[in-house]
Amino acid sequence: MLELKNISYTVDDGKGIIKNLSLKIDDQKFIVITGPNGGGKSTLAKIIAGIVKPTSGQIFFDGQDITDLGITERARLGISFAFQQPVRFKGVTVRDLINLSSGQQLSTAAACEYLSEVGLCARDYINREVNASLSGGELKRIEIATVMARKTKLSIFDEPEAGIDLWSFKNLIDVFEKMHDEIKGSIIIISHQERILNIADEIIVIGNGELRNRGSKEEILPMLLDDTENAAAGCSVMRR
Repeated sequence: MLELKNISYTVDDGKGIIKNLSLKIDDQKFIVITGPNGGGKSTLAKIIAGIVKPTSGQIFFDGQDITDLGITERARLGISFAFQQPVRFKGVTVRDLINLSSGQQLSTAAACEYLSEVGLCARDYINREVNASLSGGELKRIEIATVMARKTKLSIFDEPEAGIDLWSFKNLIDVFEKMHDEIKGSIIIISHQERILNIADEIIVIGNGELRNRGSKEEILPMLLDDTENAAAGCSVMRR
């Protein structure tokens, strides 16, 4: 279980990005965090992953206080993070990344299977360097493949649909559903996309650095899709 207790994050000019936020996420849950742009969603995801350290508050993972642990130490405990803009690694191949993520030397067939899952022709990508020759959408799918290979207890995705074409978007939905069914870990996704919101066990709405609402998709999604509610909350849902 992931638990955030009274988490705040304030930048140097005194502006509060996250404001005394408390949250519990049970094991094996598919959670989508949504809300208005600039409301603190991505910052919250980075706080959970250990990329950003909160100004105050505590974070617990399976009962262990991980507040002072960095991203590498949290990764060892079973927390994965996929960036909105994936990192490029000159001199590192796609095969290298998948092997590192899985923690073992996979066979070519096994490594290629992860690429196929995210809609990439494995033979065209397995030996390519993760560098500027890859598009943003290609990098995004490769990064998702590495998170799948890790099979961690908690996987966090920051707007995974960014740069993904419409055909691949359906594959992306299938990938998340398969991860949830097979890995038996929790998934947290930052997204505005209706089709991603629609496969969530629970939707959490963050606005102005605060928890605005949370509940099942049956409870929350109709409110988000209502134009009047969206205007009031400053939150829009994108249909695809």
